[in-house]
Amino acid sequence: EIIFALNRENLLKGVTLHCDFPAEAKKLPRVGAYVGLDLEKIVSLKPDLCIAIKDGNPKSVIDRLESFRIPVYAVDPRNLDSVMETIVSIGGLLGAGDRADTLVKNMQTRISDVRKLVATASSRPGVFFQIGTAPVVSVGTKTYIHELITLAGGVNVTAGDTPYPRFGKEQLMALSPDIVIITSMTREDAFEKVFEQWNKWPQIKAVRDRRIYKADSDLFDRPSPRLVDGLEVLVKLIHPELFGDKK
Repeated sequence: EIIFALNRENLLKGVTLHCDFPAEAKKLPRVGAYVGLDLEKIVSLKPDLCIAIKDGNPKSVIDRLESFRIPVYAVDPRNLDSVMETIVSIGGLLGAGDRADTLVKNMQTRISDVRKLVATASSRPGVFFQIGTAPVVSVGTKTYIHELITLAGGVNVTAGDTPYPRFGKEQLMALSPDIVIITSMTREDAFEKVFEQWNKWPQIKAVRDRRIYKADSDLFDRPSPRLVDGLEVLVKLIHPELFGDKK
């Protein structure tokens, strides 16, 4: 997504199975998943450079690629700041430094606008951000989503050292979040089933107040400029009153 955002998609020889945005990315040769990379396929494409991500691509595969004298540039974005640093570094590698600077300045401006808006809010609602259904999985402190919730004026009720904690019914009752946001629903009927499950627990404040929402997971778990799109979605869900809307 970063390479497309830099307008350097003409340089792409191949992508992983997960690369589906923008739509043009789907037309490129596939080289496997993040973990299960197809080494032979990558080598056959004869790339001048491979861009890897440390939190996903196995080091053993990176080492093998380098043994074939294919340069590998590994990035390690962990938060919004490091995502922006990654955009700048990849832009420099691909001769798109000016475009990278423009992208980052746009992201910084939009983040600043959200900060200013959220500063006027009178409360910080507790948010349960659900990314898995069986079992129920949420997010800890060291995730993009935690940072986005905080910037959007919410409190991540599942903050902690475990990156992706799991929860049972009793734990959810005890948390009783003000807002529930559900992602990773690939089909409408899947979301409806999860929505129905939450509605069985009227003791939870978010259920009583009808503040259960769905959101596109791609805006929250990919290290790309679209994380700021996710931030803007979140602030509207968490603080609709700042936009003149009712809950």
